[in-house]
Amino acid sequence: MRTDAVQTHFMTDHLDLLESHAIFILREVVAECERPVLLFSGGKDSAVLLHLATKAFAPQHLPFPVMHIDTGQNFPEVLEYRDRAAKKAGARLIVAKVQDSIDEGKVADPGPLGLRNRLQTVTLLDAINEHNFDAAFGGARRDEDKARAKERILSFRDAFGQWDPRQQRPELWQLYQGKVNTGEHLRAFPLSDWTELDVWQYIEREEMELPSIYFAHERDVVLRDNMWLAVGPFVRPDANEKIERLKVRFRTVGDANCTGAVLSNASTLAAIIDEVALANVSERGATRADDRFSETAMEDRKREGYF
Repeated sequence: MRTDAVQTHFMTDHLDLLESHAIFILREVVAECERPVLLFSGGKDSAVLLHLATKAFAPQHLPFPVMHIDTGQNFPEVLEYRDRAAKKAGARLIVAKVQDSIDEGKVADPGPLGLRNRLQTVTLLDAINEHNFDAAFGGARRDEDKARAKERILSFRDAFGQWDPRQQRPELWQLYQGKVNTGEHLRAFPLSDWTELDVWQYIEREEMELPSIYFAHERDVVLRDNMWLAVGPFVRPDANEKIERLKVRFRTVGDANCTGAVLSNASTLAAIIDEVALANVSERGATRADDRFSETAMEDRKREGYF
């Protein structure tokens, strides 16, 4: 049982260790790099990352801005949360828009209902170059995807922003080499060793606020490619699809037209933790259409410069 005294003691020690290591990574990168930035999607992992950053540098303000790559197809609840969270943290919020990349002719317009997730790479790399960022904190975890499991804590990108898993620096005994060579930048992943369950247990312990879509609620959805998609401006049912009003929640945050909901009655953190503890598929593997194109979909995007 989750209330067992021994397990509760272990969980507390475990979360303290994860928190301490993540804060160490945040501080090390800031000490080594001149212009870091924290990538913030408004999802649970980036929310935990921002929370850890405020702890790492308290009582001072964050020594770096927060940046969101806005595809233009976000859930409105997530955008509202993004603005609140950045304001609460006292962080400068930078919003880089995929629509600007489309308007400038740098990426092809997929149309109002087309997937824009992969287009974020161009917008991200342009924003990194525009602001001269030499490090970007991300909330990715190794348990999410095979490609992310290949990442180092400090993952270096070449002068073109691309990632080569064969050219990464060793990180034996948690010793990190943070020096950035001319033309390079690095992505830092302080949550690499966390699991989805760790994240939810930490959110519960820290009494953190999250976007409401993470909690069970009634919503109009349509079943498409074995996923429940929320009906709205970016998801319109065709003649063969039936709109249903179901109680659902989202395990991950992404574009509305490629992020599926799961049927759930979990409306509290405790209920979500119990649900996640029984899950046998990662949140991205279960509910992200953009990761289903091929077995190497995520790795291909990461090589191009994706998160």
